[in-house]
Amino acid sequence: MWSTNEKSADYSFNKSHAACYALISYRTAWLRANYPAEYMAALISSVMDTKDKVPFFVAQAEQMGIQILPPDVNLSDHRFVVVGGNIRFGLDAVKGVGFAAVEAIKEARGDFDPAGPRPFTNLFDFCERIDSRAVNKKAIEALIKCGAFGSTGATRKGMLTVLEQAQQAGQKAQQDAQTGQGSIFDLGLDLGGAGGNGGAGGAAFARPSHAPIPAGEFEKTELLAMEKESIGLFISAHPLKEVAVAMAVKTDYTLGAIVDARDQDRVVVGGIISQIKRLRTKKGDQMMFATLEDLAGSVELVIFGDTLEECRTAIEQDAVVLVRGKVDHKDKTRTCLIVSSVERFQPSSEELAAAERQAIKAPAVAFRLRLDAAALPATVVGELRELLASFPGESDVVIELSTRAGARRLRLGDDYRVERSASLRSELEALLGSAILPAQARAAAPA
Repeated sequence: MWSTNEKSADYSFNKSHAACYALISYRTAWLRANYPAEYMAALISSVMDTKDKVPFFVAQAEQMGIQILPPDVNLSDHRFVVVGGNIRFGLDAVKGVGFAAVEAIKEARGDFDPAGPRPFTNLFDFCERIDSRAVNKKAIEALIKCGAFGSTGATRKGMLTVLEQAQQAGQKAQQDAQTGQGSIFDLGLDLGGAGGNGGAGGAAFARPSHAPIPAGEFEKTELLAMEKESIGLFISAHPLKEVAVAMAVKTDYTLGAIVDARDQDRVVVGGIISQIKRLRTKKGDQMMFATLEDLAGSVELVIFGDTLEECRTAIEQDAVVLVRGKVDHKDKTRTCLIVSSVERFQPSSEELAAAERQAIKAPAVAFRLRLDAAALPATVVGELRELLASFPGESDVVIELSTRAGARRLRLGDDYRVERSASLRSELEALLGSAILPAQARAAAPA
């Protein structure tokens, strides 16, 4: 097989082309290894036009230990930028906020002023200084919802309550400035002198202040929903992080590891519903496609008639659920789950505490690798050892071998425990190639 590939390479992929790709791959790998935050910031910035990809790479950065800081009207730029080893969210990635709006924000806060920037103190100050033609109400609303005014100290609910008032005040201030009009309060005159009632030392009138922004705030679930609406992901918290340990107790696989399940296996998985699509079959029956996400990956759910009717109330956008179903690997490019039941997952504080105690004692789920022994090259043992060592973690590695003498199962020692991830699986596929058996292959011999 390899000799065939070598002959093909002579004409289908010339060496100069391959050399360029090799050089790019080397430089990319070097940047990721030595400047991970800068690399991920550039990578996320490159996909901002396709905002559905931003959440994926943000999750990858968090798995690398890089914190994603929320967008901020006083601190953010167009793109994602590195701040102290972490990444500040770019304003261009906020839905409804375009390039011109961000330029106007930077201009108003003084990014191009030799004297240095002047941070916005509150929403009223922002609306007075910003070009209202470039930053409309929809853009300001999106910035409030995603938490971009967090550095001003006001609540999102309070700012949304006074947004229209703040805009009107800001537009009036700008119109007055353009026509040269002002009030007596703008002059800063000392009216308490000889002709006044306050004597020569009287204080000047203060400029009128706006009404305080209300202090009330939305519930946490509402705040997270607004973040998801405005930037496509949860930035301040994640609904699954608080229940992840309890969910692990109730489920068989994380969604990042569902490819390890055998075809037609019945499993229990958990996550948050991120997309829903309803349609009718040719027979006129209702069915649904939905996307279930957890902290490690995602899977497509396929829900047919009777099941759909039974679990209709449980399947809603951003609902945290447990799903029972049958694994479907028929399409080699993706894994689906044929759903048999869906239920909301709302563990009590007692259940969360019990899960925490159980997690301390329980071992991590094993990482299974199914291989055809006849297709393995002789040198693979050393390379496999080095590869596994480069992904240290808590999961035991179980190798299920198909041999002429039958199926064999090997559990590697503690020194070869790994962190289950898509990156590890990708590296293994590159190393082992055709020796990896499809997910439905079974190895029945005991470990």
